[in-house]
Amino acid sequence: MVEAGDFRRGLTIEYDGQIFQVIEFLHVKPGKGAAFVRTKLKNIKTGAVIEKTFRPDERMPLAHIERREMQYLYNDGELYYFMDTQTYEQIALNQEMVGDALKFVKENMTVTILSHNGSVFGVEPPRFVELEVIDTEPGFKGDTQTGATKPAKVETGAVIQVPLFINVGDKIKIDTSTEEYLSRV
Repeated sequence: MVEAGDFRRGLTIEYDGQIFQVIEFLHVKPGKGAAFVRTKLKNIKTGAVIEKTFRPDERMPLAHIERREMQYLYNDGELYYFMDTQTYEQIALNQEMVGDALKFVKENMTVTILSHNGSVFGVEPPRFVELEVIDTEPGFKGDTQTGATKPAKVETGAVIQVPLFINVGDKIKIDTSTEEYLSRV
């Protein structure tokens, strides 16, 4: 059991007979009246996001989420195939379950498959990935305004903002949680 006052981003709880993940939370202490916790909860089965307010002392059961490291194999147009690297068991997930989690993931990269009671509901990419830039405009001398960026397409097809000195063929490190450029490799 966890109290609403102890909510953290990413925490999974059982509420109203369903499993929710805390996306955002805010502890509010108004000048008059009791404190409360305002949250945004994402239903892990449907993906629907709801806003809910709790008293800080309300208790909810934690949902046990199983995390399995699996290797992303390939996409056949409809399904995405993953393999457990220890048992070599393969599973196929549809686009709805995967979402845009594989935006920065190449074939043969390791991802985390999330499930609850044996039912897979999501995919977590690695936190950081190194990808090659396949298309970007050249940076011009004189375009040296502080923090200037340009769009760049990486080998998975995703487009992110990168500094002007990045060129086609450069390998860059990307934070998949914020979808931001970190450094050149």
